[in-house]
Amino acid sequence: MRIAIIGAGKVGGALGRNWTRRRHTVTYGVRDPGAKAEALAQGGAQVALPRQAVEWSDVVVLATPWAATREAVEALGDFGGRSLLDATNPIGPGLTSVAGAGRSGGELVQSWAPTARVVKIFNSTGAENLAAPVYGDQATTMFYCGDDQAACTVAAKLATDLGFDAVSVGPLRNAQLLESHALLWINLAMGQGASRGIAFKMLRRDKQAR
Repeated sequence: MRIAIIGAGKVGGALGRNWTRRRHTVTYGVRDPGAKAEALAQGGAQVALPRQAVEWSDVVVLATPWAATREAVEALGDFGGRSLLDATNPIGPGLTSVAGAGRSGGELVQSWAPTARVVKIFNSTGAENLAAPVYGDQATTMFYCGDDQAACTVAAKLATDLGFDAVSVGPLRNAQLLESHALLWINLAMGQGASRGIAFKMLRRDKQAR
C-alpha cells in the first residue's frame, strides 16, 4: 500500500520504518524535504512536499504535533476521498484536552478535511510501541474508530501489519475516548514512573469476540 505520513517526528518515524519493513511504500510529506530526506530515506522511505506525498498515496497518516495540525491538514487541500488516519492528540499543558468541551480532536480533523475519511488510530500509545507492538507472544491492542467502514478496514489492516491486535470502538464521535486513553498511557508512562515500555492489551473470554 502507498502510505503518506504527514509529520516526521517520533510517531511518524516509527510508523514509517515499521511499514517499510513490511513492504509498504512510505512517503513522508515534509515542508523542507532537503533537511530530512537523507535520514528518512535510510529506512527505505521517500520524502516529498506534503501535497505531493498525498497525491502519490492510497492512505494518509496524520502524525503532527497538535498545535500544527490544523494548518497542516488545511494546507493539504483536497484529499480526494482518501482514508486519513489521525494519530494526533489535542493535549495541552497539564495533560489536558484542548479540543473543547464535548469535542474530540478526531472530529476537528474531519471538519478541517471534509474530503477525507477520517479514522482515529495510532494515537493511544507511544512511539516505542508503534515500532514494536508485540510483548513476548502477545500483540498489544490498538483501538480505532471512524464513520466509514472501508476506511476503518484499511486502518485495521495497517495496524495488524504493524503487529497490533486492532479493535474497533465504533464511530468517530468516540475519538474522545481514544484521546483520553492516550492521556492514561502518557500519565502511566511519564507521570507515574512506569517507563515507556508499557502497553495495553484487551483480553477476551470468547476468543472469537471482536
